[in-house]
Amino acid sequence: MLYQAYQFQDDLLAPLREVAKNSKAALEQQLLPTVEALKQHIAAGFEMISRFQLTHTRPEFAISAVRVGNRDVPVTEEVALGLPFGNLLHFRKDIDTAQPKVLVVAPLSGHFATLLAKTCETLLRDHDVYITDWINARDVPLEAGKFGVDEYVDYIIRFVEEIGPDTHLLAVCQPCVQALVAAAVMSENKHPATPRSMTLMAGPIDVRESPTAVNKLASEKPLSWFKANVTARVPSRYPGGGRRVYPGFVQLFSFVAMNVDRHRAQHQKLYEHLANGDIAEAQKIKTFYDEYFAVLDLTEEFYLETIDRVFQRADLATGDFTYHGRKVDPGKILKTALLTVEGGRDDICALGQTSAAHDLCSSLRPHLKRHHLQANVGHYGTFNGKRWEREIYPVVRNFILSME
Repeated sequence: MLYQAYQFQDDLLAPLREVAKNSKAALEQQLLPTVEALKQHIAAGFEMISRFQLTHTRPEFAISAVRVGNRDVPVTEEVALGLPFGNLLHFRKDIDTAQPKVLVVAPLSGHFATLLAKTCETLLRDHDVYITDWINARDVPLEAGKFGVDEYVDYIIRFVEEIGPDTHLLAVCQPCVQALVAAAVMSENKHPATPRSMTLMAGPIDVRESPTAVNKLASEKPLSWFKANVTARVPSRYPGGGRRVYPGFVQLFSFVAMNVDRHRAQHQKLYEHLANGDIAEAQKIKTFYDEYFAVLDLTEEFYLETIDRVFQRADLATGDFTYHGRKVDPGKILKTALLTVEGGRDDICALGQTSAAHDLCSSLRPHLKRHHLQANVGHYGTFNGKRWEREIYPVVRNFILSME
């Protein structure tokens, strides 16, 4: 009943949001009488009410052009390969010079791949960029079958095959595990499209290193508790009706609860900016939360397997990870160069959790391994913001270039 309860509440609030939206419009058109000095405060209040919602459709990446060299180059989104649970999205640029091909492996953890829009925009300056564009599980019909951790790896391998040889992987957060597994499997199979390099950024390769609050939350309860309390069946009104999922709204509420004071302060600032007419400053906050409050559902099997295999048992770090029943050995990686990136203030994937990949990739020669510690950033700052653009990205760019 979890999903139905959420949907019922959202349906009840929909008319209130619509009234607030229309009232704000009427106020701005002078159709509602009010004291001029209070007008912006009242309008700000209406806007805050109208924004009180989650969305369940992917926002736009909104990358129309990017600076390449000394000119602005148009960017076109193309679906290079469409599969039931996700698309391989290509940001095509019309340029003459070939650039390194990079597949950005996006997290499947309650938000859409557009959370990495700024990451991709930065990468596009010097790379031919693709991204795993995951589809909301509630929109995937039951006939499409299951989608667990192994299927996630299947998708990475299939996407790399589609892009072709000499592809570079760049995984952010949760899928660092699956990206490393994909590279190991392809290396052992001597696959002709085995990635040339992989960049693992703030990912849970070994959660036993410096456990965070997130790690402890995932390990303090048995798997049966998660299945009984935080997964639900999709209502019949959606294409994936009947599919069991971990709802995106549950994940979002968990994230917000971890930093509730910060989110409350940000919304207080938003109200003040709106009331004071600081449109530009208000828009920065609105843009962030438009993305942050756009949520997608995960299949139940993917969520539970991730809790079990990555966070509770740390199968990859202990050497017990299997892919379709076969043991995975990162020691088989011989030519795929490795860069790991960690944030010194990361409270989701703490220091040591990502760099653990270096010990696992025991056969890689020293010149094919690199680690970068960005001491002054948290989790989000490793792949977004000024530190990413000015200090982390140059390391990633130079690493990929050196492997060309």
